Amino acid sequence: MQKATGKIVRVPLYFLSFVVIILLFAFLTFKLLSFSRTVDVPDVSGKSLIEANEILSKKGLNLKIDGEDYNADVPAGHIIRQDLPFANKVKEQRSVRVVVSKGPGAQSVPSVTGETLSKAEAIFLQNGLKVSKIIRVHSNSVEKDVVIAQKPAGGENLADKITLIVSSGQYETVYYAPDFQGMKKEEAVQLAEKLGLKANAAGSGEIIKSQKPKPGTQVKAGDAVYMQTEEE
Repeated sequence: MQKATGKIVRVPLYFLSFVVIILLFAFLTFKLLSFSRTVDVPDVSGKSLIEANEILSKKGLNLKIDGEDYNADVPAGHIIRQDLPFANKVKEQRSVRVVVSKGPGAQSVPSVTGETLSKAEAIFLQNGLKVSKIIRVHSNSVEKDVVIAQKPAGGENLADKITLIVSSGQYETVYYAPDFQGMKKEEAVQLAEKLGLKANAAGSGEIIKSQKPKPGTQVKAGDAVYMQTEEE
């Protein structure tokens, strides 16, 4: 009876041991299969994106574009540099980040004279250039924020520093508002316009009865003067 009981007890223990061995074997197999092998990083500098992708794929690596830049030595669409140095050892499935060439950019300085400052800066940016200095001057003939001149001039060879001279508009001319009261409407409007003021005369009369701002108040060119007329 005891021998029979011993056999009954041993059978589950054998089975349990067998299960444990199987699970351990499966775990070790999974670890071995999932462990990424190490590969050498290839040199893809100067390669086109298609060539670089093929080379990296064969090594089990991924291509990732990290940005673009102008470069006179590397054709557009080809790789300027990579983040992982050539021959470094890395695990498979690692991404290699690259910077792609946009070509040589502008060969001479674009002409932006007469353009607004914002448009001029956009033109330079499109050509891989940047304005290094902006000088603002008042001008009676060029509107505010428009480029008056540039150095180097448009069409000249590229330089490290590009300077733009930009209009700040007309100087603010300050006056003391004349006394328009008692003047004929036509004469008052003409005087206001000579001073660069915007005359707004209301009423059906011909003589200025009142005005705003009041006589003697400081005004500047471009300000509005409101006048009210009365019958003579």
